Amino acid sequence: MPLKKLVDLLPAYNYIGEEDPLIESLEMDSREIKKGSLFFCVPGYTVDGHDFAEQAVQMGAVALVVEKELPVNVPMIKVRDVKRTMAILSAHFYQLPSSKMHMIGVTGTNGKTTTTHLIHKILSDYQVETAIIGTMYMKYKGKEVKVKNTTPESLVLQKEFSAMYNEGVKAVAMEVSSHALELGRVHGTGFNIGVFTNLSQDHLDYHVTMERYGQAKGLLFSQLGSSYDKSEQNVAILNMDDSFFNKLEIMTAVPILTYGIDSQADFRATEVNIHENGANFTLDFAGVNYDIDLQLTGRFSVYNALAAIATAYASGVPLASIQASLAQIPGVSGRFEKVDIDAPFHVIVDYAHTPDSLKNVLETIREFAKGKVSVIIGCGGDRDRSKRPKMASIAEELADFVYLTSDNPRSEDPLSIIREMETGMTKENYQVIENRKSAIFAAIQHAEENEVILIAGKGHETYQIIGNDTYEFDDRTVAMEAAKELN
Repeated sequence: MPLKKLVDLLPAYNYIGEEDPLIESLEMDSREIKKGSLFFCVPGYTVDGHDFAEQAVQMGAVALVVEKELPVNVPMIKVRDVKRTMAILSAHFYQLPSSKMHMIGVTGTNGKTTTTHLIHKILSDYQVETAIIGTMYMKYKGKEVKVKNTTPESLVLQKEFSAMYNEGVKAVAMEVSSHALELGRVHGTGFNIGVFTNLSQDHLDYHVTMERYGQAKGLLFSQLGSSYDKSEQNVAILNMDDSFFNKLEIMTAVPILTYGIDSQADFRATEVNIHENGANFTLDFAGVNYDIDLQLTGRFSVYNALAAIATAYASGVPLASIQASLAQIPGVSGRFEKVDIDAPFHVIVDYAHTPDSLKNVLETIREFAKGKVSVIIGCGGDRDRSKRPKMASIAEELADFVYLTSDNPRSEDPLSIIREMETGMTKENYQVIENRKSAIFAAIQHAEENEVILIAGKGHETYQIIGNDTYEFDDRTVAMEAAKELN
């Protein structure tokens, strides 16, 4: 596409230069530049894309989008906000791909990954070619692509949406993080359905207050239909039991479907039965009852299932098909995942890394545990410090014994993080073992018959970040090694 034709979509800009090069690709990473690229000089927290402009030109960039004029010999499009401009131009460059698919965005503190996987399974079983984007990966048509962020940048999203559409994808279920919403990564993405799971403490290192964190989540619903070519009716799927429900209800103008257990929601779970190998409940919708069986356990899993049910129904899937699909889903990697070990005790790995999610998982374990409950828990470095003592306090309250250890300490001193967690402890039922592998081995070596050991915080992750280095580390693999050594 000629540069002048592409940028003519913008409401205001300063075109610096005379040439009108043909744009072959859009890039925001100078290392990905090829001949014919338009390079977006995105200002970041640690690096500024403007500093790589000359390198980009040398590698083949034929034009730049900038916020300040630079000494280069290619045309520059000077704008007030490069990131916002990138969202607009990439959406149009890739021919508005999100408007051609059924787009489902799931936001909330906990449950996003499981909910998107449930939706993906239900739609796929109903013969709707569905892609999934989130914390673990971007996956479609048998392909699995690694992602740097839960929700990729707008340029990456539009490029992938285009590839998905071209390969026959009809629907996309994606996690939408609060960071992505506030930073505009989903600008230009037209969601047909927005789903809210819950709101509890997390990411206060970035959002500072719960009010700002909640407002960031609410952007998904206030922006429903934010693509630049909207024709379909949008729907908001909201958790009526969550205290943030009333605020979200005000934030969105689209029709709402509610779900819950305690409230008189549109999709309500009654007669909820939680057991070791799953859960079952009666779904009450429009005066009709449906028996729902899950292989996923915990009250939180019931909420995730309700969110998926409401979403699938709004997407046109019959409740009988939804009912059949849910019964077949064995679980999601790193989410209340039982580790396969030959031992008279149980090991469960879960991504729980917020006070609320840790509480939910431990309460679920308490419902079926026939012996002691132990938990191995740490907190990530360079993240919300205020939740550290809260996490430790919850672990102390709901477990018989706690191993305080490292998570992903990043640039912080691991022991300093643990000491902050310790301030939330009031009992003596814990041990500090800084090395995560040693903590897992210790827990398994001291396990009693019927004991349940929860390894919390990292879930599906197969790495550990210490300082500037990333090491291979999988809680599940380490647990199996420890059990094997014990035997």
